[in-house]
Amino acid sequence: MIGTVLCYLLLPAARLFRALRDAFFTCRKNVLQAKSPTTPVGGTSSVLSRRQVPEEQEALLQQLPEEEAGRLHSSESTPTVGRVSVTLPSDWREDSDLLMTSLSNLNVASEVTWCSDQQIDELRTLMPVEPKEHAAITLAKLPEEESVAVVGSAAWAAVRTQTDHQISGCAPSALERKEENTTVLGWSLVHDTEIVPMETTAWSFYDTAHFQSFPAETPYHEILWRDWEDLSSQLVVPELGSDNGPLFEFRVMSYNILAQDLVEQSPDLYQHCHPDILDWSYRLPNLLQEIQHWDPDVLCLQEVQENHYWEQLEPTFRMMGFVSVYKRRTGKKTDGCAVCYKHSRFQLISASPVEYFRPGLDILNRDNVGLVLLLQPLLPEGIGQKATRPLCVANTHVLYNPRRGDIKLAQMALLLAEIDKVAKTVEGNYCPVILCGDLNAVPDSPLYKFIRNGQLFYHGMPAWKVSGQEDFSHQQHQRKLPTPLWHSCLGITDNCQYVTLCQPKKSDRRKYSRDFLMQFRFCDAACERPAHLILLEGVTDVKPDRPAHWPKHLAVVNNPDPELFFPRSPGVIQHGLNLTSAYSHFLPQKGRPEVTTMPMGLGATVDYIFYSAEPIENGNKGGRRFYKDGTLKLLGRLSLLSEDVLWLANGLPNPFCSSDHLCLLASFGLEISSA
Repeated sequence: MIGTVLCYLLLPAARLFRALRDAFFTCRKNVLQAKSPTTPVGGTSSVLSRRQVPEEQEALLQQLPEEEAGRLHSSESTPTVGRVSVTLPSDWREDSDLLMTSLSNLNVASEVTWCSDQQIDELRTLMPVEPKEHAAITLAKLPEEESVAVVGSAAWAAVRTQTDHQISGCAPSALERKEENTTVLGWSLVHDTEIVPMETTAWSFYDTAHFQSFPAETPYHEILWRDWEDLSSQLVVPELGSDNGPLFEFRVMSYNILAQDLVEQSPDLYQHCHPDILDWSYRLPNLLQEIQHWDPDVLCLQEVQENHYWEQLEPTFRMMGFVSVYKRRTGKKTDGCAVCYKHSRFQLISASPVEYFRPGLDILNRDNVGLVLLLQPLLPEGIGQKATRPLCVANTHVLYNPRRGDIKLAQMALLLAEIDKVAKTVEGNYCPVILCGDLNAVPDSPLYKFIRNGQLFYHGMPAWKVSGQEDFSHQQHQRKLPTPLWHSCLGITDNCQYVTLCQPKKSDRRKYSRDFLMQFRFCDAACERPAHLILLEGVTDVKPDRPAHWPKHLAVVNNPDPELFFPRSPGVIQHGLNLTSAYSHFLPQKGRPEVTTMPMGLGATVDYIFYSAEPIENGNKGGRRFYKDGTLKLLGRLSLLSEDVLWLANGLPNPFCSSDHLCLLASFGLEISSA
């Protein structure tokens, strides 16, 4: 508690001090530049040689603080050695050593200055010997036969190298290097525009003046290191026998990549970030590099900005072997959800976009969307007459508002109804289902329990309690969940199924309204006195007279549009998909909960990968259902981080994680049966 209070008190003071310090050094640099009769100083992506600097500018270098000296850039009027203009090509290179060169739309630095080893040594003499507290420069040495290139910060690596023991059976990517623990991921441009990894023995400059300082022996990639958890050994159950047969193995990633429009609309949420790392031209290479590094077969993305998708992401994904399906949010929203799959691993059977906005229904008046795809796994040639069941993949981004849990439940019911329609086979069973997305609900909240346990009693529940994001119990007037939760006109039952999938009414049943029954008041049957009726004077001896205008024989017409049988369960909703989470939401080795995002500096889990499993008989304890792997088996997952670790990295986003969410990655095995 004391640490939390100190953080909230000291962080604003530190930011104010940093702003004043930056303003002081900026003003000082402008004054020094005004005194210089030669070329002005500026820029961030070039290296100065002492031979290229006049005596006046050399004096300037000695006076400026180290933070500014590392950023000096020679202007066009100053002679340079070997200046070349580099433009990244638009085609995707097949070489395994090349990470990406198809980002032609990015605003990357177009100029790189080359200098020799002697010039580099002279440059080091220009830097002050004593380091300042507000700057940090990491120096190393490249192999002698290679040229030195210092590029902008957009070329930093987003993840650490993955070794063979972390994901068995994975082909090494361009980022995987079996070096010692001193390996640092970075990128440098060489003369033929290839991108090659730099080791710690390479010159790499990165400015950490505006980020939380770290010890030199603990770089970012060490702090944000994520382990691969191999769960395949847990699949062997002694009482069930040995091998369960071959599996179709694939990996699924769920990632909220943070739409750039949302960054610009809510700058207050990212005051802890340096403006440079929030720029899309910086974030996009990091995001693509991270996706290519983990190499998923199915990719579910949220907060995908529409223009970025069509202009940059979809073309790049296509060259990476993905087929992409996109659905933008309704209304005036500019972002949406995307599901991408490797066309070499899957074939598309159907794609169903889901719009949660329904005119006239207050409980569904938001613009969130979802996607439901039915994919057929493609088995490799030579495996014989084998087949697998189709795979249903769903992706969504549920409403954020913590107060409107009623809307969140209604949106999830709509998505589950679509999954029920797509995943149900002719025999009435379900094919394997994987549900990904940003659900904006924490573990063990009512919304989470509804998805995992298949049932929720919501009668009288406060709306804020559904997601568990914030506690509004202190408020006097709280929104309660209505009963039933949604109107029958939505066409969805309390079992989260479309009405068309339910049994219709029996043909002999009729709809009797009051007006329909009132027309029989004076019919022959109503006016006829029963033969065995006891005669009571003034009571049973009175016979009503037929009105003169009333027809003698009344024609009874059946309801031409009989209503489907639509039973409602007041206060209860449920589904039969049997979904469980691929993550445990707790880090036992640290004794802390897992974190997928850090809104307002507080860690929380709101991103999930659910998958189909088989419930254990008599395993329902305290309302919690227990599962075991069935046709779809969980083989492994990429570990998440705790809140304290992300605090060390200055929260999210940071220079190495370019979204305010962490990606989720899980490996599955689908049973292969004889055709």
